[in-house]
Amino acid sequence: MSFMSEPIRVTRFAPSPTGALHLGNARTALLNFLYARQAGGRFLLRIEDTDAGRSTDAYLAALVDDLRWLGLDWDEGPDVGGPAAPYRQSERTGLYADFQERLQVTGAAYPCYCTPAELELSRKALLAAGKPPRYAGTCRELTAAQRRDREARDLASTLRFRVRPGDTVAFDDFVYGPQRFATDDIGDFIVRRADGSAAFFFCNALDDALMGVTHVLRGEDHLTNTPRQILVLGALGLPVPAYGHVSLIVGDDGAPLSKRHGATSLAELRAQGYLAAAVRNHLFRLGHSTSLQGVLAPDAMAAAFDRRHLGRSPSRFDIAQLGVWQREAVHALTDDEFAQWAGAALPPALEPAARAAFIGAVRPNVLFPLDVRAWAEVVFGAAPHLSADAEAVVRDAGGGFFDAAAAAAAASDNDLAMIAAAIRDATGRKGPALYKPLRLALTGLDHGPELAPLLRAMPRATTHDRLKRYAR
Repeated sequence: MSFMSEPIRVTRFAPSPTGALHLGNARTALLNFLYARQAGGRFLLRIEDTDAGRSTDAYLAALVDDLRWLGLDWDEGPDVGGPAAPYRQSERTGLYADFQERLQVTGAAYPCYCTPAELELSRKALLAAGKPPRYAGTCRELTAAQRRDREARDLASTLRFRVRPGDTVAFDDFVYGPQRFATDDIGDFIVRRADGSAAFFFCNALDDALMGVTHVLRGEDHLTNTPRQILVLGALGLPVPAYGHVSLIVGDDGAPLSKRHGATSLAELRAQGYLAAAVRNHLFRLGHSTSLQGVLAPDAMAAAFDRRHLGRSPSRFDIAQLGVWQREAVHALTDDEFAQWAGAALPPALEPAARAAFIGAVRPNVLFPLDVRAWAEVVFGAAPHLSADAEAVVRDAGGGFFDAAAAAAAASDNDLAMIAAAIRDATGRKGPALYKPLRLALTGLDHGPELAPLLRAMPRATTHDRLKRYAR
């Protein structure tokens, strides 16, 4: 079936605002955005904030800001509204209660009065017997009188979904292929907690159906949640979306991505000066193969997205490869974009021509605003301090070397070719014997941007003073 003949594709990203946006979740958001845009569909943002103790508006605001920075937008969400509003689960509790009541009325769910201690004892007994630690069904067949007795004693209850034994839940995962789960391994699961809040299995699936989500693309750690959600939607007579689960992101050692691997959130990468284009292109290629090279804009990325190219093996986050994308993204910036990205690292009073010359000179050698700041100090700051070895190289070149260099620089407006020619005529030096002491005297370093554009960026007075320090 072609994409044009499919019903409109609707995907979603449904984070919990309980902390900074992790790279794994950022990739999930990106892939869902691209999958919707690739087919001209809709992309939704839903906030799963039922964990009142950990969810905060500050985290929500930061999450939205991170997603916007990454280059994503959404057709429905808490900040833009939409026909399925509200898009915060904390504002949908009445709706959840209505559907939980439907399950209880039809016998698809029942109250469970087991205490946490009783459940833990049962779990340990099942594990000791070599059986799956599923719910033992203690409250499954209670009579109405037995339930009234427990309620009269003010026993707290959860609401459990009644899973039919001896059955199989099967579905085609559009990443992992056909999946089959025995209901005997699932057991009756909770859809409403003792405090009255809806469990993840329930509200996540219900919202997908009510919001018209057609494709759920999420991490493989949710794969075992899927049969429970299919059972819930089937009992309620609601549409079941297509499910696809992508491999998780791991560090370069194959272990789950964590702080020991470096930055693990968008906020940390942003603070270090990574560009959104670099992060976006790296995430796009984590677990998704493409033959396209170079930095892709979001539209090109969406056109290139293919769910058949989503991998099943763990995706390794490589900070070195992210650096490659960062370099390409920096190179692709216009001068105005570069200046905005560099921010306070650029000297504030530069004339437009001087700014353009400086950016042109250092662009190939910078990855982050801190690098820009360092080169701004080299070009516009005080004369560099030379190491003992560098001082020896410069002194060995001789005063005549720098007399000729200073005069040529003043006469030629810092033209490297004319400066080099004057030095050759005066000293006979060429190659490294010429360029190394010149670079050291001007920058204090034996590496860096090409010297010709660097000289064009350097103020003439600065060049003259640095060269005359070593003249006769």
